Amino acid sequence: MRAAGLILALLLTPVAALAQSWTATPAPGTVPVYGFEVVRRYPHDPGAFTQGLAFRNGELLESTGNYPSSVRRVRLSDGAVLQRRELDSAYFGEGLTTFGDRVLTLTWKGGKGFVWSLDDLEPLAEFAYAGEGWGLTHDTERLILSDGTPTLRFLDPQTLTETGRVPVTLRGQPLARLNELEWVDGQVLANVWQTDIIVRIDPTTGRVNGIIDLTELMPDRSDLDPTDAVLNGIAWDADGRRLFVTGKNWPTLFEIRLTGPR
Repeated sequence: MRAAGLILALLLTPVAALAQSWTATPAPGTVPVYGFEVVRRYPHDPGAFTQGLAFRNGELLESTGNYPSSVRRVRLSDGAVLQRRELDSAYFGEGLTTFGDRVLTLTWKGGKGFVWSLDDLEPLAEFAYAGEGWGLTHDTERLILSDGTPTLRFLDPQTLTETGRVPVTLRGQPLARLNELEWVDGQVLANVWQTDIIVRIDPTTGRVNGIIDLTELMPDRSDLDPTDAVLNGIAWDADGRRLFVTGKNWPTLFEIRLTGPR
């Protein structure tokens, strides 16, 4: 079964009532499903094919795909692009994260990642990895990479070499198409490509222990490409406890608050 079908099937299955905190540990055999409330809407560049998103120092950092792909510094309040670096036309940009004073980005099929200065997005270095690059985030010690398979990879943030992997499962079944990633309170949040679903993954076991249903986040998408303009982009403001989400070529970035579970 395709990932989208598997998740939709789960959403139609009743789940046990749990504590209201979304960080609660689910009872055995259950996967809680959370809804959302929109706290605030911000403008977002509809020309940005969002692949990676992060919040740092009061601003957004964003990587975009298609050609030319780019890395950007974006003002949250009005979506203005304050700084932009374009990738060589040979590369299709993918996930992004920050680590220390660096910004790191992936490419889709190029097998190459880029390191940029956090201060001015000046290119600093390149690194290689096998397979595809989709999403990128980090904990306190490791980079965490998704590649379209039901796997999360861990990279050393200094040498940028792989140090381990964990298979990702939803109710015992492999879950592929994990796209943009974000580290939130010890868990990995991941967009599932071509769905309106974000899953919460235990990085130790790889088990999905929560689902965020954003089906009604932007119900009117009549002016968007139904295949490409999908939900993708998660940023977490750890100090302000704010969660931001958007999509590829979406005109809006949303600050949301989770509700439930149901």
